[in-house]
Amino acid sequence: MADKTLTRMDLADAVHSQVGLSRNESADLVESVLGHVSDALVQGEAVKISSFGTFSIREKAARVGRNPKTGEEVPIHPRRVLTFRPSHLMKDRVAAGNK
Repeated sequence: MADKTLTRMDLADAVHSQVGLSRNESADLVESVLGHVSDALVQGEAVKISSFGTFSIREKAARVGRNPKTGEEVPIHPRRVLTFRPSHLMKDRVAAGNK
């Protein structure tokens, strides 16, 4: 496993070096894109990024779970969860080791 985590600053640096925007403009652009994605997801919209994947919100129903330590039944409340489904191109690229 890789120990490196891709951060917002890494994305901003990539935009800075590949597009040529200033560092501040690059950081603002990354923040803006992530903000738009987050806002769309909060509103329940799916976000599809071509050749990358689709982010969507899934509604999970209430159910009864169990505490694995005690075996006690515990109610799990209904909730919304974020899901990601990678595109076939992304799956193939990851499987090939990013060659």
